[in-house]
Amino acid sequence: MQIDSKKGELYVAFNTSHLPVTITLPERPGYRWEPLVDTSKFIECKHARIEKHLDLEHKGTVKTIKSEDGDVIDCVDIYKQPAFDHPLVKSIQMKPDSYPSGMKPKSSQAELLVQLWHKNGQCPQGTVPIRRTPKQEFSRKTSPSDSQRTEQPIIGPDNLQHEYAIVETPTDNNRYYGAHASISVWDPRTEIDSEFSLSQIWIENRDQVLNTIEAGWMVFPGRYRGDKQTRLFIYWTSDGYSKTGCYDLQCPGFVQTNQMFAFGSPITQVSSYEGQSFEIDITIYKDKSSGNWWLQVQNVTLGYWPSSIFTGLANTASQIQWGGEIINRRSFGHHTATQMGSGHFPNEGYGKSSFFHNLRYVDNSNTLRDPQQLRPYVSDPTCYNLYLKQNNPSDSGTYFYYGGPGYSAQCP
Repeated sequence: MQIDSKKGELYVAFNTSHLPVTITLPERPGYRWEPLVDTSKFIECKHARIEKHLDLEHKGTVKTIKSEDGDVIDCVDIYKQPAFDHPLVKSIQMKPDSYPSGMKPKSSQAELLVQLWHKNGQCPQGTVPIRRTPKQEFSRKTSPSDSQRTEQPIIGPDNLQHEYAIVETPTDNNRYYGAHASISVWDPRTEIDSEFSLSQIWIENRDQVLNTIEAGWMVFPGRYRGDKQTRLFIYWTSDGYSKTGCYDLQCPGFVQTNQMFAFGSPITQVSSYEGQSFEIDITIYKDKSSGNWWLQVQNVTLGYWPSSIFTGLANTASQIQWGGEIINRRSFGHHTATQMGSGHFPNEGYGKSSFFHNLRYVDNSNTLRDPQQLRPYVSDPTCYNLYLKQNNPSDSGTYFYYGGPGYSAQCP
């Protein structure tokens, strides 16, 4: 968009290809054209592109399923999903060309991750399920966290205090090609709608600007219709949470290849205190042939993040992190009572505290291995804490308990 600074006229040029073009402006003797807005950059206007489609049926919808909790799932033609609106995504890879050695084959675990919309139908072959985004969710949107660690709680790009209980791999010239964990699923309490509690895996590269791939479960009323249900989610960014990336499939990026699970949809089976425990298996790994980062949930391959949308992660990851995160707004003049994990401290153990187990990473030989020399990081152990057990020969492998209640006499 250009503006005639003397006459006050606007000249608007539309370029839908997102490729560089040269335009010729009308001549105005004695006047000068000056740039006002340049919307040719795809990511710059992503929010406008997202908001345009809120509350509307997704392009390419073949079937619509309404969930009893109010969610609407569109079964979208796999070749018309949002990923193909990204200028760097030109084709689809239907399955990985290679798998890390040590990965489990498909199993009946897929049936254990039940989402509410499953009760009212399934998406047909050749489509992918995409949760429709109500407008009120976009208006509540807050930025995701900046996962950089310091000695103090992090003030993220959204100017909120983010707190963590995580473990992370060393960064001393190490290179990683994937990660795995089994994560217990809970429904932690959030004090206010604009705070979240999540448990996830981070795959990161910090060689230049932060690139990150994230997957796990979260409770975030301010993002998901104001409810407090636990939801499966993914996230990515290639510029440190600045302009690129999004949750789930709300912007072009992740390419979904399976119709089984919908990102952002609730998980119905959650653990209960001293009761039954439920967990999800998550594996993220780089296909050495294509370079794409594939996501597997409950041993079902769901899709991938194309290597072309990243800079550092186009090659390798420099660090992996596992654990929990919350936002602390201190809305009532004290630390938030938003819970992490089960809301109980790790010393309470199995059936009471939340956990990650069978932590593994993919090395340069494309083999899943047990991590060594993991480093715990806890923002404030009086509010949330973590207990790590490494080099464990049992079936649980490397594991840790984590979490806590937040606000208390010890966490003012």
